[in-house]
Formats: sequence, structure tokens, C-alpha cells
Amino acid sequence: MTTLRPKYISFDCYGTLINFQMSPTAREIFANRIAAADMDQFTRDFAAYRLDEVLGDWKPYDQVVCNAVQRTCKRWGIEYRDNEGMKFYDAIPSWGPWPDVPDALAKLAKEYPLVALTNAMDEQIPHNIEKLGAPFHRVYTAQQAQSYKPHMKGFEYMLDMLGCGPEDILHVSSSLRYDLMTAHDMGIKNKVFVARGHEPSTPYYNYHEISDLGGLPALVGL
Repeated sequence: MTTLRPKYISFDCYGTLINFQMSPTAREIFANRIAAADMDQFTRDFAAYRLDEVLGDWKPYDQVVCNAVQRTCKRWGIEYRDNEGMKFYDAIPSWGPWPDVPDALAKLAKEYPLVALTNAMDEQIPHNIEKLGAPFHRVYTAQQAQSYKPHMKGFEYMLDMLGCGPEDILHVSSSLRYDLMTAHDMGIKNKVFVARGHEPSTPYYNYHEISDLGGLPALVGL
């Protein structure tokens, strides 16, 4: 097995470390307006609009979520009620890690500085990071970078703040579209795809693939 020796291990947070419950929350909120047989497509559309919303100029994440909910409702011809987007936004700090995450991070943190690069607001992310149970060397948010992934600007911000180059980073994510495609374009050769089922594997981007975070310590010699 190849052993990687980065200076820093950087992580996507929501979806990779944190069980990001946008779809379950949507299923709950819209249960009386969307038929059960249509709910999978409804949540896929909601995810697509969230991605589309972060591709433009930076704006606060509550606007991202609220706009995405409104656009999804419009597409489906249903009513958008009582600022429903804020129900998603307000719930995010309460979401905790996937079961495989805390033990793996605890092992990694003994030997490597852990870094989060997250599409979050400064007010949200401390609550989620605290639930991970491991010390993080640095946490960089989209609010600080004034840019959301998959834009390159967030990665550039992280590298500048750490004072290192792409060769010094091992970047870990469960998303090709938000993280690993951009990391590839940035010249970050050490990448890990956590195959949580959000997106299909795309080996072209030349990463190590693991089924959950428990497989990461072995890749870095632990």
C-alpha cells in the first residue's frame, strides 16, 4: 500500500466528516407537498440548485440555501412557505459526524495537523467541528475566503494561510464536484475520495478511494 506523508491533511467538512442532512430535512419539510415516489428526484434537484447557487459571487450561506429551496419549489410548482430555507440553515450546527469519523480523526490528529476547508459561515462551523472530537490546526470557511468550493479561490486561500504548496496537502472529500476536481486542477496530487455514495467514482482524477474514514490512517502510515 502506498504511504502518503503530507505536511497537512485537509478535509471537506459537510458530507465528508459531518452527516449533512439536507435531504432528510427536505423529506421531512416537504412530505405533505411532494409524493413519496417523487422525493428522490426532488432532493436531487435541491442539491443541484445548492451547487448552482455557490457558483456565482460569494453571498452568505443562508441566502444560498433559501434561494435553492425557493428555486426547487418553483421548479416543482409548489408553495414556498414561511422562509422555509432558514429551517435548513438553522439546523446545520446541530448535525454531527458520521460514525466512522471520530476514531479516525483522533488517530490522525496525533501525527498530522488537521485542516478544514468548508463551505460554511463562521457562526456555523465551530458547533460542527466541536462534535468531531479531535483538535483541528486550522478551520477555513467560505466566509473567510469570500468564495465557495468548487471555486479555486478557497483552496488558494487555504494554501496562502498555511504558507505551503499543493504538494504539502492531502485533501480528503466525499465530493468530486465540490472538492476533488478542483484539487486536481490546483495541482494537489495527494487526494482521497471517501465513497459515501453522494457521487460516483471518477478515477480520472487520480485519488485514493476509501469506503469510510477508517481507511485513512493506513494511507498515511498510521
